[in-house]
Amino acid sequence: MKIRFQFLIACIIGSLLLLNSCGSDKEEACVFIPPVKEKISVDYLSLADSVAQLETKEEVIDFLGRHPVIRDNFLRRHLYPNDAEFIEDLSKRFTNNYMDTLRADVKRVFGDEQELKKQFEEAFSNLKYYYPDFVAPKIITLITGLDNDMVMSDSLIIISLDYFIGPGAKFRPNMYDYLLRQYTKDNIVPSVMLLYGMNWFNYSNPEDETTLADMVAYGKAYYFAKHTLPCVADSIFIWYTTEEIKGAKSNHDLIWYRFIEDQVLYSTSHVTKQKFLSERPVTIEVGEKCPGRIGQWVGWEIVKSYMKAHPETTLPQLMEMADADKLFKESRYKPVRK
Repeated sequence: MKIRFQFLIACIIGSLLLLNSCGSDKEEACVFIPPVKEKISVDYLSLADSVAQLETKEEVIDFLGRHPVIRDNFLRRHLYPNDAEFIEDLSKRFTNNYMDTLRADVKRVFGDEQELKKQFEEAFSNLKYYYPDFVAPKIITLITGLDNDMVMSDSLIIISLDYFIGPGAKFRPNMYDYLLRQYTKDNIVPSVMLLYGMNWFNYSNPEDETTLADMVAYGKAYYFAKHTLPCVADSIFIWYTTEEIKGAKSNHDLIWYRFIEDQVLYSTSHVTKQKFLSERPVTIEVGEKCPGRIGQWVGWEIVKSYMKAHPETTLPQLMEMADADKLFKESRYKPVRK
């Protein structure tokens, strides 16, 4: 799961030294809200208390025996040379006093977890509207002592809530601030839906190695996620601050100018993709305050433009479009100065 934040007032492009201010955009409107007739009820299991109550090595062994998927896939048994070292490490961690602090912070932020469960049910119900055959995965939450954040498959999602406590927590993951800002309560379900949109429903042409193909793939995933949570702000999905979103919109044409000048779209260079699509504090090639992964945001704008130009296209039809260049050319995408 890759997400990042960096404050943006304006993207400074090349020798253009003066840009319009970000302005004060109106509150984002919801996109289409599916008329869901029957809400999905998810299979939701909270194990945070169970982990926090482990006091002995025997209790840790018993817990792992009852939850082999957590043991093998989430706590990564394969990274240890043998069971003895694995159990010893987990026992020291799970019985440490700081786990009580993590549990208290999780309780403070997530309460009884009903709000999180409800948001998952909303997202999955909306997803089933578009994909009637969709079967919601089981969800397991726990605390791990900041060992892992999230693992998901088409049938199971495991989330370590202590990773997502957010500001104010005594203990937080050890990472750069621009990455750490991703780990908040509000980002959990949008992140899951983004991963669904990227990995399970997104068709692409594996022979197309252009930056444009990656941009469109990201754009489709963001569009997909937004339509499963139609009233969640764009900034939450793309993990920008509100100011960054406003700045990108205000300087949309100048960002596009840099893409054209640097011949980004049809480049197959790994370096180019690293600069414009990968996790970075800023996209310095565009401007010293332009957020990283700006190519993903542009890809999302291209997809929005396509759907605006083709309102008859359904979400599944969009996701099945594997020809990124065709989608781009039919999007009539041409950002203008606001």
